[in-house]
Amino acid sequence: MSKLGNLGARLHRGEVGYDFVGNRKIWYGISILITITAILGLTVRGLNMGIEFQGGAAFTTPKNMSASVSQAEKYAEDASGHDAVVQKLGDGSLRIQIAGIDTDKSDSIKAQLSKDLNVSSEDIAADLVGPSWGDQIANKAWEGLAIFMVLVVIYLAIAFEWRMALAALVALIHDITITIGIYALVGFEVTPGTVIGLLTILGYSLYDTVVVFDSLKEQTKDITKQTRWTYSDIANRSINGTLVRSINTTVVALLPVGALLFIGGGFLGAGVLNDISLSLFVGLAAGAYSSIFIATPLVADLKEAEPQMKALKKRVLAKRAQAAAQGEPVEPEVTDHADDDFDDEDAAAVVGPRAQPASRNRGRGRPSGKRR
Repeated sequence: MSKLGNLGARLHRGEVGYDFVGNRKIWYGISILITITAILGLTVRGLNMGIEFQGGAAFTTPKNMSASVSQAEKYAEDASGHDAVVQKLGDGSLRIQIAGIDTDKSDSIKAQLSKDLNVSSEDIAADLVGPSWGDQIANKAWEGLAIFMVLVVIYLAIAFEWRMALAALVALIHDITITIGIYALVGFEVTPGTVIGLLTILGYSLYDTVVVFDSLKEQTKDITKQTRWTYSDIANRSINGTLVRSINTTVVALLPVGALLFIGGGFLGAGVLNDISLSLFVGLAAGAYSSIFIATPLVADLKEAEPQMKALKKRVLAKRAQAAAQGEPVEPEVTDHADDDFDDEDAAAVVGPRAQPASRNRGRGRPSGKRR
């Protein structure tokens, strides 16, 4: 842990770092490949929508049922003629969900299930959702997601600038597409819990992105007054400076969510946890990835398309070429930010505080104790 802490401190000071922005084409390519896979999965397999979105019926059996999940699933499909989703609850009862059926047929399906499962029809609870209600729920979910996106873009455009707002929006769409694509590929049911989990991870993804954007905003206040750093250089330092923090918060968040998904939903059979835990797990991982590898490099691309940033990059590269030709270090020292047209105050605003060397003659020949 001490080594990780030392690495984080060195990353924050800029003593070491990885060129995330310089390798952005690799990250863009990986993201495009993952996104295409998610879209193909969504197109080919589609989403397994719950009864809350497309209407249907949910039947709950008494406790401690002897029938297995596979048996109950076969009974339900034979009785309804539709695909059924069966979950075994913690008290031993079975929850049988049949989507897309006419609610008028629920009584006959319930009677057939009671016969096959060898239980009284009165002991089976039925919850019915009409198709019109399911459509309303689906529309409200999409409306909530759209309103969330609009508010996020407006806030980021005001707090930072429109380029950062656009980059954050792209990162959010990236996270949503991957999460929905994973749901299509694994076939998990999409429920209101899935929507809640999706909105939760979008907020987490934004938090991680805003942390990097805030650091980037502070370090680029007077960037055009110096000729040592391009916008991409400072963007890369902002990512490295918050990298360990992002990794730590992501790992800490993934541990309990992973326990819900793999232990609760997998080993213990609490299938009702799968809908929300999968969206949280995939979304948290995708959000951490997009904030580092997508959002900030995209901001650097958008900013360096500006004329003043192009001119700055040209001056920086020319100065570095001149330094290389004279045999001087191409990259400046971390604590040395002096420049002919860039004073110390501007340097501190861009690349952090400058370490002041101690005077060599301070204290020499002076006795210890009170000064006279």
